[in-house]
Amino acid sequence: MNLTKEEKQEIIDKFGDNGKDSGKAEVQVALLTKKINNLTAHFADHKKDHASRRGLMQMVGKRRRLLDYLAKRDIERYRAIIKELKLRK
Repeated sequence: MNLTKEEKQEIIDKFGDNGKDSGKAEVQVALLTKKINNLTAHFADHKKDHASRRGLMQMVGKRRRLLDYLAKRDIERYRAIIKELKLRK
């Protein structure tokens, strides 16, 4: 379920300014999206895992707040991350 170091570093390299820039909003959104996708697949097999479902809902809320922050601060960065991660249809 958790991300490996290599997966996390790959996301940081792709969305951050440098290899150590994990605090940038885009990086945080991308990391949360990866974790959310992993947990969503987990629930296909484990339908009654309500404790993990609560964690999933918290991650979705945190990602929503980060995206709202990006939309308020810089709409172009918001649109770019939405397009890159395919969050809207």
